[in-house]
Amino acid sequence: MSKQKNKMQTLIEILLTSTKLGLTSFGGPVAHLAYFKDEYIDRRKWLDDKTYADIIALCQFLPGPASSQVGISIGMLRGGLLGGLLSWFGFTVPSIIVLILFAVMYQTFALEDAIFIHSLKIVAAAVVLHALIGLGKKLTPDKSRLAIAIVAAAIMLLYPSAWMQILIILGAGLLGLKLFKDKAESKVQPFSITISKKLGLTSLGILISLLILLPFLNKLSDNPLLTIFDIFFRVGSLVFGGGHVVLPMIEREIVPAGLLTANEFLAGYGMAQAVPGPLFTFSSYLGTMMEGVAGAIVATIGIFLPSFLFIVAALPFLNELRKRASFQGILMGVNASVVGILLAAFYDPVMNSSIFNATDFALGVILFGLLNIWKVPAWFIVILGVAGGYVLQLLPFS
Repeated sequence: MSKQKNKMQTLIEILLTSTKLGLTSFGGPVAHLAYFKDEYIDRRKWLDDKTYADIIALCQFLPGPASSQVGISIGMLRGGLLGGLLSWFGFTVPSIIVLILFAVMYQTFALEDAIFIHSLKIVAAAVVLHALIGLGKKLTPDKSRLAIAIVAAAIMLLYPSAWMQILIILGAGLLGLKLFKDKAESKVQPFSITISKKLGLTSLGILISLLILLPFLNKLSDNPLLTIFDIFFRVGSLVFGGGHVVLPMIEREIVPAGLLTANEFLAGYGMAQAVPGPLFTFSSYLGTMMEGVAGAIVATIGIFLPSFLFIVAALPFLNELRKRASFQGILMGVNASVVGILLAAFYDPVMNSSIFNATDFALGVILFGLLNIWKVPAWFIVILGVAGGYVLQLLPFS
C-alpha cells in the first residue's frame, strides 16, 4: 500500500512540475532545456548532470520535438511509461488550450484581414529567419554540409512536395554516411535505462506499421479525422530539427491540398511563438481550423505519438547506436538537409505570405534585429510585432 502511495505521489509530482514548466517555459527548445535543468536537475535532483546530457544527446538524434522528448524521457526515468505521459501532458496542454482558443476566435470573428494577424505573419518571418541562422551555424559548420543545405533548398524550391522532402532527407543521410562518419565523436558516455529491448522493438514495430498503414487507410476512407491523423503522424515521424522545421513539412501537406490557406497557416504559426511549451502544439491550431476541437485532439496526438514511440524504441539501444560512427555520420547529413528545407520554406510560404511592401520589411528587420542581436525573447517579439503593426498603420507612409 505504501509503495502504491509513493508511486502515486511521484506521478502527481511529475504532473505538477511539468505543468509549471508548461506555463512558464517561453523561448523555444534551447530555453526549454535550460528550464528543465533548473527544475528537474538543480532543484529536484531527479537526475545528475551526466544523465541529463545523455538524454539530450539521444533526443537530438531522433525526429520530433527535442525538448518535449527530453521531458518525456525524464518522466519515464522518474515514473515509468505513465510518468513520461504525464510529463508530456503537463508541459504541452497549456499551449494547446491557448492555440485552440485562438483558432476558434480566428474563425468566429473573421480575423483574416485584422492588422494583428498580418503582424503575426511578419513575426513568423523574423522568427523563422532567426531559427534558420541558428540552425545553419550549428548544423552546417563546413563547406560539405553547407553544400548539402544549398542543394536541398534548391530542390525544394523547384519541386515543392512532401515526398520530395522525404527523398531529400534520405539522400542527405546516405551522403552523410559516406562523407561524415570520420568526423564522429569517439568517446561516448554509457547510458543506463530500465526499458527492455523487447518493448523497444515493439514500439518501433508499431511506429513502422502506422507509417505504412495510415496512408492506405486514408485513401480508402473519406474520414477527415483519419486524414488529419495520417498527415500529422507522418510529419511527427519524419521531422528532424525540431519545431521550426515542422513548418515546411506541414505546409507542404495541407496548404497545396486546400485544407488551409497560407494566411491561416502563418497566422497560427505566428501565434505559436507567443505561448510557452513546445512549438509542435502549432498542430492543435491547425487541427482546430480544419475540424474543430476533435481535429485539434487528433492532430496533437498524431504529431506527438511518434515522439513517445521513438523514445521507447531508442532508449534501450542508445549505447550501441551512439558509439557507431556511421550513425553519427548519417545524422550530420540529415541535419544539414534540414537547414536547406527551412531555407526554402523561408521563401515560400513565409516571405511570400507576410512581406508585401517596404513597411512590412521594415517591421520584419526590426523584429529580427531585436531577436537575433539583442536576444529579446520570442514571446515578447510577438507583443512588439503586433504593437508595431498598429503603430505603422497610423504613420503617413503606411
